[in-house]
Amino acid sequence: MADKIYRVNMTTLTTTVEDVPENLQGHGGRGLTSNIVAAEVEPTCHPLGSHNKLVIAPGLLSGTTAANSGRISCGAKSPLTGTIKESNAGGTAAAMLAKLGCKAIIIEGMPSTKDNWYNLVLNDKGITINEETELVGKGNFAIVETVASRLGEKFGVISIGQAGEMKMASANISIKDPDSHLRSCGRGGLGAVMGSKQIKFIALAPTDNKVAIADPEAFTAANRVFTKALVDNPISQALGQYGTNVLVNIINEAGGLPTRNFTSGQFDGHEEISGETMHDTIVEREGKPKHNCHKGCVIQCSQIYNDMNKKYKTSGFEYESIWAMGADCCVDNLDHIAEADSMMDDMGIDSIETSVAMGVAMEAEVLEFGDGAEFCRILKDEVLAGTGLGRIIGSGAGSVGRAYGVTRVPVVKNQAIPAYDPRAIKGIGITYATSTQGADHTMGYTIATNILGVGGTVDPLSKEGQVELSRNLQIATAAIDSTGMCLFIAFAALDDATCLPALVDMLNARFGIGLTADDVTALGISILKTEHEFNLAAGFTNKDDRLPEFFSEEPIAPHNVIWDFTDEELDTFWDF
Repeated sequence: MADKIYRVNMTTLTTTVEDVPENLQGHGGRGLTSNIVAAEVEPTCHPLGSHNKLVIAPGLLSGTTAANSGRISCGAKSPLTGTIKESNAGGTAAAMLAKLGCKAIIIEGMPSTKDNWYNLVLNDKGITINEETELVGKGNFAIVETVASRLGEKFGVISIGQAGEMKMASANISIKDPDSHLRSCGRGGLGAVMGSKQIKFIALAPTDNKVAIADPEAFTAANRVFTKALVDNPISQALGQYGTNVLVNIINEAGGLPTRNFTSGQFDGHEEISGETMHDTIVEREGKPKHNCHKGCVIQCSQIYNDMNKKYKTSGFEYESIWAMGADCCVDNLDHIAEADSMMDDMGIDSIETSVAMGVAMEAEVLEFGDGAEFCRILKDEVLAGTGLGRIIGSGAGSVGRAYGVTRVPVVKNQAIPAYDPRAIKGIGITYATSTQGADHTMGYTIATNILGVGGTVDPLSKEGQVELSRNLQIATAAIDSTGMCLFIAFAALDDATCLPALVDMLNARFGIGLTADDVTALGISILKTEHEFNLAAGFTNKDDRLPEFFSEEPIAPHNVIWDFTDEELDTFWDF
């Protein structure tokens, strides 16, 4: 069965099924979403208007037995940044789409009335549009539960919470995971785009279909080598032990843990929110310290965090979320952070953007630094309720800075800077500045080499080699994001000579083709340039590839360093 593209027109409430054009057959995940958005969306359109399109696509290896291949990509023009955007997550949806023979879902247009909401159901027979009344105004937890009772527990779910309904610029798209909890396509406000189409959820039917493999024996052999490289990697093992939150103490020690709205690189309460403390708390409360965010993950960096009564509170309790509410807002209570994480999952809003926005609000004295209880109250009584203050915070850190006249606003292209200070870890600053999608550590994770010594070493405090490092990682990441692979395969790929060739071998065995490593690099370059060209057409220039001026003016403790790259040096990034 050949893969198809499912096109949903919300203006006419009709669906069509299309063959995959030849020029898109070699793309999946981010490569597919970005190419479709670039080809079909007018770069200057309003992100929440009828001319934007939401594209959802599994990766090239989704639905196979390949280890760690369960990521799904969502793409559109971002209402937060105004740039092209792709955000990916784990969960069950990528594999389910692939097994249903769906190369991509393209959602276009918008309903003529704002009163009607809809759901989509995709099964072996096709995709249908159905009016939705029961779940309007409800959170993601209720959606997962209701879809299970209405359609069956094995159905996959792609949904938005109340933040997406209100079209907040930080709204995310949520994906049901194997335990009926949630993963998030978190950055860039793509939940608001789904909300603008008035789609509350997409349900994916289970199927016994198998993804076709051109050479099953070669695929199995390559996957065995690939899996061993992942399992044997020491970074993978640390992630499995302590989750991504293992980084709190590491980055704090390096002086790059942004604290108190980016005024320091170290947090006095780092031990209280560290991965080690989190691990011990999870074990004590009978949670799960290791957990899959999608089937086939062999790293298992996720976990299930219980409250003091040993009842489920949140899962996928990630470093970025814990840092943003923790060090950046000076909250040193993991239970407050877990409560906020759960609330943000349910309402469907980016935990990085929203927490950094709250840090800017703390600087504006809307609430006090360290006040985790008030943080949670504002989420519930203001953001969830859609009050004036709630909508300001729900529109991101830049929105809060503009509303309250704050000058220390850590954003690039209006997207909040994540959990690594670019003054103390200069490579990640290059990624923040030059990323086609606003400040995003996952676009080119130089922490691997700057801090963890993976793939060599580049001194985080030196300018030397940082542009090249970020460029190479951004190219590689664009390709990885197209395969459906988790970004964390990069640790093994950078350090184990067997890993990347095995990945290429799996692609070749899956499709019966003859790619080389150079072809994979060329794919990454092509994706970056396609995204960059969209942004240029949308009105962005090299002047947008800059960090906020306070990074160049305010030294950060403990190293007392500033961001010292010139505009000319930053502009060399695109010399490829």
